[in-house]
Amino acid sequence: MGEGEVSTSREQGRAGTAGGAGAIPASPPRWRPRLPAGIAALLAVSLLLFAVFWLLDSAYLGRRTAGTAPLDAWQLLVALDAETLQNALGSLAQVVVAVLGIAITVVSIVVQLAATRYTPRIAEMFFRDRTNLAIMGFFVVSCINAVWVSIVVTSGFVPRATVAMTTVVVTASLLLLIPYFAYVFAFLNPEKVIARIGHQVLDAVLARGTARRCRGDLQLRQASCVAGLEHLSDIAINTLAQKDKIIATDAVTALRDFAVKYLKTKEGLPPDWFVIGPRTRGNPDFIALAPDSLLALERKQVWVEWKVLRHFRSVFAEALQHLPELGHVVAIETRYIAEEALRLDDREVLVISIRFFNTYVRTAINQADVRACYNIFHQYRLLAEHMMRKGHTDLVLESGRCIAYYSQTAHRSDLGFVTETAAHDLGVLCERAFEHAASCHDALLGIFLEVDKEAETRAEEQALRGVRKAQVKLATFYLAKGAPTHADRIAADMRAEKPERLASIRSEFLAVAEREFWEVTDRGVNFDFLEDARKQKLDEFFARVR
Repeated sequence: MGEGEVSTSREQGRAGTAGGAGAIPASPPRWRPRLPAGIAALLAVSLLLFAVFWLLDSAYLGRRTAGTAPLDAWQLLVALDAETLQNALGSLAQVVVAVLGIAITVVSIVVQLAATRYTPRIAEMFFRDRTNLAIMGFFVVSCINAVWVSIVVTSGFVPRATVAMTTVVVTASLLLLIPYFAYVFAFLNPEKVIARIGHQVLDAVLARGTARRCRGDLQLRQASCVAGLEHLSDIAINTLAQKDKIIATDAVTALRDFAVKYLKTKEGLPPDWFVIGPRTRGNPDFIALAPDSLLALERKQVWVEWKVLRHFRSVFAEALQHLPELGHVVAIETRYIAEEALRLDDREVLVISIRFFNTYVRTAINQADVRACYNIFHQYRLLAEHMMRKGHTDLVLESGRCIAYYSQTAHRSDLGFVTETAAHDLGVLCERAFEHAASCHDALLGIFLEVDKEAETRAEEQALRGVRKAQVKLATFYLAKGAPTHADRIAADMRAEKPERLASIRSEFLAVAEREFWEVTDRGVNFDFLEDARKQKLDEFFARVR
């Protein structure tokens, strides 16, 4: 299979998000309704039609009243008759009530459908939006006003100004209807809903925006933060079941984006924020934790990051069932959070990120999902390389031990290719450790040499062969770099191997001439490919084995 940098479009779009390599992508601009433009267009067309035909009718009436003093168009327009107005205003009130009924019906159906499909919080967000409240309120006011005006017009009194105002209000209500529907559908756009929830969660943490009123109530802010994160997780899980990859990915990205921004601002939060309040302790995720684990989250000040990664785990497990590609996205986003923690020197977040990587691998092995393991190990190794560059060699060793452990677990589960993949990634990690002169190199090489074990079945035989190939590949790297001592350690470990197996491994390496694997893979490079300089070291290495 292949090796190399992940080339999915999502990761390319987020390149440089974490680890200080670039800025976090800016949040999408808030959608601004184009109500004025839409209303102006509708009003202009209506006025044009009315004015043209009114002027034609008034000119025709003027010709028919020749010999008398005809009324001009304006006089005809304001010549109000009480009886006619009573009938017209009654009909006008009915029209406005019908408009209000249409608006309420359409809005309630659309909001309910969106809330059922994505998250119940959509309904709450909708009825807190000022534009929605203002327009619906305007519809109600125009309806009430039209009813009242139809009552006060009598044969002896025509309130001209009131009638003119009512006409303008009713006209405005009719003009608002279609642009308002456009606003509602845009408001309920899933991508905008996800972005809006993400901003609200961060606002709850920082007590800004709509959450400013909760500035002094830490428990309420914690509860709002937890609720918002759960809504984002619900959107991801619900859309996974519907095979909606784009929206599910956006929800996962919003969780990562919040976590990264939170990491940047957590130093400015008061100490009481990191103490989980009674309302938040009632959350199912925290209830399930042992008391000691809960206290550890408080002491390490990582309960928010733990909550985000807990949701990642839920999404990952669901993705394996419905949309495996999203499991890779979860692994990528977890690495981004860990790299941001690394950049900010937040070691505790880095540690729990590693533990969640281990959890992903365990879940994938239990599901016998080879592709998921293949992708997770790649992201895990990239994180380990980044930690190595930053000097966290103890965590690199811990990651190496975990990868080796799950390699052997996969071996026992007859997932031979998972074992081979883990061995390959461990070999690459040893190469990076050697290149950076990392203090963990020798220990990491020792871990790598413990991955292989005697095969008992055909599947295990194939897995062991893959591990040996990864070790041979690493040995050629050492020899090409002028480090024969390390190559000798590998040779000593392989002296008990069957000569025919070693010969076939050598032949396979020599036969591979293309760097890229012949199928489309995320890693891009064939596991069995060796550069010419390393191929030339094969005979030297096998001579050392003998």
